[in-house]
Amino acid sequence: MAEERAEATVIPLRPAPAREPLVRDGMGRVLRRIRQEQGRTLDDVSSQARVSMPYLSEIERGRKEASSEVLSALCGALEIAPSKLLMLTGRELAGADSRRRVSRGPSPVVMLAA
Repeated sequence: MAEERAEATVIPLRPAPAREPLVRDGMGRVLRRIRQEQGRTLDDVSSQARVSMPYLSEIERGRKEASSEVLSALCGALEIAPSKLLMLTGRELAGADSRRRVSRGPSPVVMLAA
């Protein structure tokens, strides 16, 4: 007679912590979006930035982390300021709509009556 064995189900006490997105993932998505919005090809941008097309593709897919020199060259080829790339990347990572304009004025102050 075969003995039946019940298998225990393991229920975690806490859910696994969510993985923080990597900067290279967000930056890659932003670079690809900008390039595509400009109607440009990988070949065009990589040639102008003097990086290989496969390397640019890997950067856009978040597989490679570009040096500041490569990012500067890509920003030059895409005609955007590096500071704008960083700002858009921050928004991408935060989940905000990266095409919204950043407010330049001070934050509104809310006063509560005592």
